[in-house]
Amino acid sequence: MSLLRVANLSMSFGGVKAVDDVSFDVKPGELLALIGPNGAGKSTCFNILNGQLRPSRGSVLLDGQELVGMRPRDIWRRGVGRTFQVAATFNSMTVLENVQMALVSREKRLYGLWKPAASCFTDEALSLLDQVGMAAHARRACSVLAYGDVKRVEMAIALANRPKLLLMDEPTAGMAPRERNELMALTKRLVVERKMGVLFTEHSMDVVFSYANRVIVLARGKLIAQGDADTIRNDANVQAVYFGTGKTFQPRAALSMYGRDGGETPAGPRA
Repeated sequence: MSLLRVANLSMSFGGVKAVDDVSFDVKPGELLALIGPNGAGKSTCFNILNGQLRPSRGSVLLDGQELVGMRPRDIWRRGVGRTFQVAATFNSMTVLENVQMALVSREKRLYGLWKPAASCFTDEALSLLDQVGMAAHARRACSVLAYGDVKRVEMAIALANRPKLLLMDEPTAGMAPRERNELMALTKRLVVERKMGVLFTEHSMDVVFSYANRVIVLARGKLIAQGDADTIRNDANVQAVYFGTGKTFQPRAALSMYGRDGGETPAGPRA
């Protein structure tokens, strides 16, 4: 049974079809990777699912309920969380306070001077931080954390709303190889424990092929391939879109067509 079902999704900007009749689903307990070259339509697709854009056509069902036309905050309250390529935390607040603010928002509560928000949901916030390995840093300011730890805090914030579906926009961008693997291993564990679905975009093919249960590929707004890692790695259309003919994906740690921070790795034909 599908948790998320996207059907015939289309979005145009002027004469440009950013998303063109795209359909896919996400199951509970599944990590689905959405990949494609720059301009493929990944961000537009994400912004439609999150309610920031309204599609020209198509349907987005979460547990059978239509999300198209809902505001982002209403979609969030129905169980769709999101993390961003650039981590979205309050640097002036402590790690604990960042998670507490998410919990306050979930409960739709307002607090006055007689009951500061920082005194609320402490135990639940600490529990969430423990799940992502950040409880020991609860009283530290986010501004002093390493980037990989900030990403963990952002994960705890996203989990505060008990999401059924988590959208992760390039979760490992800017991270070192060890940090990337730690974050995605954590995500995989949480997906299994919570039986939630995850849809993530990613430029690191090492991450995609190591952690995704399935992969879907966009090119110029169209879905051109879907399947497991081996299927995508050997798909002729995917190879042509990324590299031209005669080349294949070969995971290679810390090498990237975007530099040496871990993105798609073009590799020539094997000897």
